[in-house]
Amino acid sequence: MAYLLLALAAIFWGGNYVVGHILVQYVDPYGLSLIRWGGTTLLMLSFYWKRFCVDFASMRKHIRINILLSFLGQVCFPLSLYIGLQYTTSLNAAIYISSTPCLVLLINHFLFREYISARNIAGVVASTVGVLYLAFSSASGNGRMQTFGLGDVLTIISALSWAFYCAFLRFKDTTVTNTSFVAFSSLLGTLILVPMFILHAAFAEAYRGVIYSVSPSVIIGILYLIIFPSWLSYVFWNKGVSLIGTTRSEIYTHLIPVSGGIMGVVFLGNELHTYHIVTLVLIVSGIVCCSSRHSVNNRPEQQSERS
Repeated sequence: MAYLLLALAAIFWGGNYVVGHILVQYVDPYGLSLIRWGGTTLLMLSFYWKRFCVDFASMRKHIRINILLSFLGQVCFPLSLYIGLQYTTSLNAAIYISSTPCLVLLINHFLFREYISARNIAGVVASTVGVLYLAFSSASGNGRMQTFGLGDVLTIISALSWAFYCAFLRFKDTTVTNTSFVAFSSLLGTLILVPMFILHAAFAEAYRGVIYSVSPSVIIGILYLIIFPSWLSYVFWNKGVSLIGTTRSEIYTHLIPVSGGIMGVVFLGNELHTYHIVTLVLIVSGIVCCSSRHSVNNRPEQQSERS
């Protein structure tokens, strides 16, 4: 059962890239982020209200770090992803995000002086080479700098935001439950997104409203983002980790770019090129190298927040 829950969580997270790529054609990216986290906040508070009230005082006491984490995880990460998906494929975005374990490793070493072994260094090099290879090959396959587009830049920013989010989770108050923490983060993220959305709506020349075209598929897509990658994946992941432990669970995060890529090929008609396969091999090899016991901190709360 644990393996099924972990696999489903990763698949739901991978689907975020595919569904997001479709929705940004019909929903404003700022509006989509606001709807997603606003809906998640309401959903989680309705289920975990009593526990949230118990933990609220402690979370408010650590408001500064919670605001930073919310900005990185609930604002910058998804917003740059959804805007980037207007200009690049979900397959590219999913592959870029797969480099975050190695990015976290580097952040922990240079900011927090954590030890990096030779095996870890080899993993970082392999992952970085994979990302750069995809960036220079994705648009037309000719490897020239002009193939590196805005969508690639934004999705890499999204990956960096997630990496810093995971690294800074070490400052999270461990006395509060994960459900309360995610609900509070979703609430703060929503509050941060509100003025950003208002400014975007007021000054963006290309603003066409929150939802450009209302249809059943758009509504279903929005509900998917709220229910699956923002809520169920979190519940499934934590249950799986509690059953088999964080170390054994970590390997399932590798399913995120794989499932996202496969869904992109199947549902969006993205073409699967040789350079995608090469990139995946390099990044997965890097992640495997970085999975030694001296690599990223294996606390459950660092792994349970992927979206």
